[in-house]
Parts: sequence; structure tokens; C-alpha cells
Amino acid sequence: MNRKKTTMAIAYDFDGTLAPGNMQEHQFLPDIGMTPTAFWREVHETAKQCQADEVLVYMNLMLRKASAHNVPVRRDDFKSRGKSIKLFEGVIDWFTRISTYAKSKGVDVKHYLISSGNAEIFAGTPIAKRFEAVFASKYLFDANGVAQWPALAINYTTKTQYLFRINKGVTDISDNAAVNKFIPKAERAVPFENIVFIGDGATDIPCFRLVKEQGGLSVAVYTPNKHGGKTKAAKYLDDGRVHSVVAANYTDGSALDKIIKARIDEVAARYALLSLMRP
Repeated sequence: MNRKKTTMAIAYDFDGTLAPGNMQEHQFLPDIGMTPTAFWREVHETAKQCQADEVLVYMNLMLRKASAHNVPVRRDDFKSRGKSIKLFEGVIDWFTRISTYAKSKGVDVKHYLISSGNAEIFAGTPIAKRFEAVFASKYLFDANGVAQWPALAINYTTKTQYLFRINKGVTDISDNAAVNKFIPKAERAVPFENIVFIGDGATDIPCFRLVKEQGGLSVAVYTPNKHGGKTKAAKYLDDGRVHSVVAANYTDGSALDKIIKARIDEVAARYALLSLMRP
């Protein structure tokens, strides 16, 4: 029986979810001569002292430290730093493999990034083109392509906005009217029950809860072999924030692979049932 495909979305955090650590730590911080501990300590202290948003603070600090050390901050400079990021095992072929599996079940899977990290650095990773849309913090650049100030800062609470954008099919960040427009549940681009959110840390908690409470699937991952990583992630399960906690292993046959494929099967079966029930 030929039938129209149903759409499913998988939204991912990046830092600690698709790659170890924070993306700035792989090359940018070494370039400016700072350790991750020193950089993030200054971010936290400044944010507390000034009662400021930590994402805006870290973005500003990156530019100030780069200027002090004569480190270039053109768009291409950020992008080149993304090439050095080491991704978790299996991530490179994950998107094609999962999308192909979904297609075989009559499901069209779209992948989205929702990250507080830098969109410009992420653009240099080998997986950047695998995403339907990338929602990440980014800079405004001048006519010479040099970063001037933050254009978009995505923190732990604003992350949820982008789940609604996925839900309603509104990917134009400048379009605030469409994302707030009333759209009947049945007419939305991707029902929440067809959304999966994969994250790793405290900044993902609002997304974990929103997706879980709306009938979607929330999965917390932890860095394999990292001391205390599994215990920290397990707390999200104990607190009822997520459905499952697994290692950030994206290889074929891994626990995460099995969970996502099982969810695809469930979405396909639910859609098939609804199709049979319609007159």
C-alpha cells in the first residue's frame, strides 16, 4: 500500500552530545592561550558579577581575548576551527544511517541542531550539512567578515523556542510572528510526539521536559569513560526529565541506535494505524 510519509524530527544539542566537551575548547581556547577551566571560570565570575547571560558573556569574552592575542575572528577563521573537533564514535555516518532506516519505514526524518555553542564553529564540522536547520549562537560580521558582536545567543531557556519552531515548521529566526501564530495541533509541521530531543547537560533540561511532557522522546547521553558522567546523566532519569540515559555512542547497534530506531518504528506504526482508521 502506497501512502504519504509521516515526518519526524530529531533535535540535538552539540557540546557533550555529538562531541566531547565544548566546541571552543578544541582549538579556539588554545589559540588564545587559555585553558577551559580558566576561560569558563572567568565567564561564570563575570556573569555573576554583572548579572548577565552566560552565553552573551562567553561570546563577548571570546572576541576580547582574541583581540588581546591578535587571533583572527573572521567567519572563515571560526569555520576552520570546527574542522578540528573530534566527534563521538559513529556520529559521522549516523544521520545517513538513521534517515535511511526511517525511509524504509515510511518516515521522513529531519535533523536539527539546537546549541548554545557557536554556529560559525559548527559550520566547519563534517556533519554541518546533515541538518535541516541549525539553531546556534552566532555573531554579526562586518563588511570584511570580522565578528563584531553577538547576533543570537541561545541559552537553556530559549532553546525551547526552537522546538516550537520545529513543531510549527518556522525556521526563519527573524520571523517572530509565525512562531507565535496559533496553528491547530493537527496542522503543525511536526507533532511533538514525533520529536526526539538528545542532549547531555543542565542547559538541556527545559528541552528534555518540554518534549517529554508533550509526548515526544527525550534522551540524555553521557561521554563514555568520563568519570561521573553516567551518574550525572542518570539524575535526569531519576528526576523524571528524560525517558532514557545512554552513552554517547552513535554506532550501528549501540543502545542509542536501538532506541531511535525503535522510536521510528513506533511513529511508523502509529501513523499506519491512524491511516487505517481514517474514513
